[in-house]
Amino acid sequence: MSSRQDRPTRRAVVKAAGLSVGAGLLAPALAQGAPAGGSPEVWSAEYTAKKGEVSLAVYRKRAHAPRPGRAPLPVLLLVHGSSVSARPSFDLAVPGHGDYSVMNAFARLGYDVWAADHENYGRSSRTEGKSDIASGVEDLKSVVELIVRETRRQKLHMFGESSGGLRAAAYAMARPERVDRLVLAAFTYKGAGSPTLAKRAEQVEYFKTHNRRKRDREMIRSIFTRDKPGTSDPAMVEALADAELEYGEEVPTGTYLDMTANLPVVDPRKVPGPVMLIRGEYDGIATVDDLVDFFKQLPNGDRQFVILPGTAHSLIWALNHREFWHVMHAFLAMPAPESA
Repeated sequence: MSSRQDRPTRRAVVKAAGLSVGAGLLAPALAQGAPAGGSPEVWSAEYTAKKGEVSLAVYRKRAHAPRPGRAPLPVLLLVHGSSVSARPSFDLAVPGHGDYSVMNAFARLGYDVWAADHENYGRSSRTEGKSDIASGVEDLKSVVELIVRETRRQKLHMFGESSGGLRAAAYAMARPERVDRLVLAAFTYKGAGSPTLAKRAEQVEYFKTHNRRKRDREMIRSIFTRDKPGTSDPAMVEALADAELEYGEEVPTGTYLDMTANLPVVDPRKVPGPVMLIRGEYDGIATVDDLVDFFKQLPNGDRQFVILPGTAHSLIWALNHREFWHVMHAFLAMPAPESA
């Protein structure tokens, strides 16, 4: 079972991106949610979704076991990025250093929380594929239909970080009828002005000719030092590496190839629902100008762009990750604007 977590801070430290588009700015701190049911424990289950012959490992957490006759909870699907699979990303235990589990946090806030390993990640099937963004969208199609059957919810909230954001947004383009609110963290639109992507592009020929790349402990550590050292807890980094390296020292090249050679892979004009963009202050991939370009083209007026100070590329593992929880929950729980 999961360990006790602290509630999100009352002071959501949020910087607006300085946009002239008024609809996109988050109002100052909204009321925080209480842990669901008042219990520190959560119910969990595991499933398998099938994408043809590929088996996808799926994980679920909520405050209490589902019971017939009870109204379904709001559903939140978490989509992982290029280098770390679902459970280390969203359900990480760091004994003595706080609770980093996004799944625990949102289960206690009253959500039915799901995550899945993409093809060639975690406990999902290993194939010869590159597991690019298009492949990830197909994964999500299978996973979402499983979730719909299990929860009876026809629409769900989605969160994706980094290339997980690209997967989630591309899925929202393909299946808009299944997506309620969409949260994109460390997202990349065209990659304009990104020093990390410029450096990564030096290996584009390797990504084109190889299906796997090295992802060892040093590479995992580099995620937290390349932008702004000091924005994450070293103990968390080692716990993350311990959890992820159980699955080996290689991951697919597909998302790296897409992010260095094939952007944009998401057309903001075709993402019709409410969208939140969250960027860390020191993110070396998701530049402000790139995100503003994307933000301005979103067709739905129910949209927000938030910059979290003291945070680099990854929000889910940052020292101030509870502020990220607070901001995302505020957006997911916010009433829809009244029709004009």
